[in-house]
Amino acid sequence: MEVTAIVWIVTIAVILGLFIFDFFAHVRVPHAPTLKESGTWSAVYIAIAVLFGVFVWWKWGGTSGGEYFAGYVTEKALSVDNLFVFVIIFAKFAVPKEYQQKILLLGIVMALVLRGAFIAVGAAAISTYSWVFYLFGAFLLYTAIKLIRESDDPVEHEEERESRLERFVKRVLRTSDNYDGDRLFTRINGRRMATPMLMVLIVIAFTDVLFALDSIPAIYGLTSEPYIVFTANAFALMGLRQLFFLLGGLLDRLVYLSYGLSFILGFIGVKLVLHALHENTLGFINGGEHVAVPEISTPLSLGVIIGTLVITTVASLVKSRKGQPSSTE
Repeated sequence: MEVTAIVWIVTIAVILGLFIFDFFAHVRVPHAPTLKESGTWSAVYIAIAVLFGVFVWWKWGGTSGGEYFAGYVTEKALSVDNLFVFVIIFAKFAVPKEYQQKILLLGIVMALVLRGAFIAVGAAAISTYSWVFYLFGAFLLYTAIKLIRESDDPVEHEEERESRLERFVKRVLRTSDNYDGDRLFTRINGRRMATPMLMVLIVIAFTDVLFALDSIPAIYGLTSEPYIVFTANAFALMGLRQLFFLLGGLLDRLVYLSYGLSFILGFIGVKLVLHALHENTLGFINGGEHVAVPEISTPLSLGVIIGTLVITTVASLVKSRKGQPSSTE
């Protein structure tokens, strides 16, 4: 797959343009979005992502197109887990609903910039050292196990992380306990102080760094093309703000989401290890020769990812419905 500098520049310009449009069209004036607004624009951004995937398929062939769709679906699924964390953060800091859009959009832009750096580092490492796939695979397997262990009480584990970060930020910055509209800084008695809005933005940005540590290796398990890795991440993050308000109370009904994501990360981790064995150059493994192991194809990966998400979602909704009292009680 050959991607020219012009294609990179145009792609980044289009993605940046969409974020700028989103800010001026929906976020600049603080308001709580309606269900109709959130649903409409969620569908628009998903359609844009799908159309881009069709373009990749047409331009570079079915293999690249399949890798993009597998990466996009995986990153979109992992981003839903991000939404659950956002709910916890907004509740902890009591962020007014009309200001949540601005924080989400700024946080998403910061996330994309940070992920871009991770993607560049990952691409450089992979092109130089094939054994990096061993590290990525082992880390994803570790993350999958950790996700299952924390599924007993994800709220408690997340609040512990946010509390530690909040204490650290308060030691570094002078902070106010009160919001001043959607401003990040305010003046109190002539002193410039950070508002809780800035605190929330920092927490969200830091949280996404943690998410990127597993999402970037996960997508590199599906494709080694930096262009596909970047665009799949960008289009998965795009529309995340609208999806947050669209899903709303549905998030707490996805009781098996952590198990589904854990299985997906574990599956991709195994795929990475198999690929690393197939491309092995480490002297202490098979004498530095390639190991004849089966590799998992992109169509199979896409099927497993989508199948897992469908089963997880259906099982979660059935479980939640059974747990609700009937109208006759």
